[in-house]
Amino acid sequence: MEIIVLPMAEEVALRAAAIVTQALANAREGDAKASATLGLATGSSPLGLYRELARARRSGRLDLTTVHGFALDEYVGLPTGHLQSYREVLTKEVCGPLGLDPANLHVPDGSGSTLDELDAAAATYEHSIRELGGIDVQILGIGSNGHIGFNEPGSSLSSRTRVKRLSDRTRLDNARFFARPEDVPTHCVTQGLGTILEARALVLVATGLAKAAAVAAAVEGPLTASCPASVLQWHARAWVVVDEAAATGLRNREYYAEAAAGLDG
Repeated sequence: MEIIVLPMAEEVALRAAAIVTQALANAREGDAKASATLGLATGSSPLGLYRELARARRSGRLDLTTVHGFALDEYVGLPTGHLQSYREVLTKEVCGPLGLDPANLHVPDGSGSTLDELDAAAATYEHSIRELGGIDVQILGIGSNGHIGFNEPGSSLSSRTRVKRLSDRTRLDNARFFARPEDVPTHCVTQGLGTILEARALVLVATGLAKAAAVAAAVEGPLTASCPASVLQWHARAWVVVDEAAATGLRNREYYAEAAAGLDG
């Protein structure tokens, strides 16, 4: 795991976008028939990263026309076309600006009215990821309680795409996107931690003091279901890109700066 601490949120977005762009360029190298796959996070954390990727696209440094995008999660129970459904959010924030074909955007199906229907949709989603050869690069944010995707504390470290109940803290954090707090759905369909770990590269972005405790627990705490993001410690190609505020709780801050300097440092 590589920890990169930068002064400002804008620099976090720029560096994370460069990592994602390079990782996608390297994906499926030598296999002209295979389409690269990009895992997509929602929420406020990756918005700057998406803006930088859109800039890379406009300058010709990034081409997502044949890339398939896979959302981390989706709410259960929102009607089709709801502005806060993650399909709608990603269509607006990714497909248009980044040139990702909406037909190549895959989102878990949260429309089922029974647990059996939702479980079947989750299994179908897992199958769709496998059919396209897995996810090459997975973009991640982190919740204030350490969740990635909607894997709340207590989630199995080997879990697959499934139905989860959202914690009160997560619903409160997400209430700003809805007209009323009670409008935030109580359940979701989310990629599991085991699913996320199978991506070939992980890029987590976090900014702001509100994420400092979660970042510290994920990076320097024990590997534990109490902090789902700590599973990044298991991954061979994971980048954690944060600003100074989000890095406030890191004990080994000086070492990360030395390591980022490379052989010349």
